Amino acid sequence: MSTTYRATVDGSRKFDLDPEQVRKLDLVPTGPMEFHLLDGGKPGLVRILEARPLEKYYRIGVDSRVFEVRLADDLDLQIDQMGFELQTAQQISTIEAPMPGLILSIAVSEGDQVRQGDTLLVLEAMKMENAILAPADGVVGRIPVRKGDAVEKKSVLIEFEK
Repeated sequence: MSTTYRATVDGSRKFDLDPEQVRKLDLVPTGPMEFHLLDGGKPGLVRILEARPLEKYYRIGVDSRVFEVRLADDLDLQIDQMGFELQTAQQISTIEAPMPGLILSIAVSEGDQVRQGDTLLVLEAMKMENAILAPADGVVGRIPVRKGDAVEKKSVLIEFEK
């Protein structure tokens, strides 16, 4: 089964790409996250400026222009046709300790804007350092723990603004 992708560029322009079209692209890697593109005889430089594959989001520079691209695969398109939406952004109000441990460091402050995957704090448990990451984009509200605090499992470590 071949996968068709729908690329939405800058939130409005939509393009459907099938695997054959992707294979026919004349892209030559010229460096990390950089490619030479030959499109209908016209050369161009393509740079991947930001890539968030789990969200299917890419910020791409083509020559001197920058585009935001969101990809949707067959499953995304089918869900969209059925009138449903995939929830990519989670609504998280608190981060709780996954295990008892000691707070080694806190990487954020109240009011900080965080992105999914950012390190919030480091919790030492069973002589291992565990980075606690932001599960979604958000704004840090209250931080009821401090560096050096011992915490129990399920203790609230960070609260997010709503």
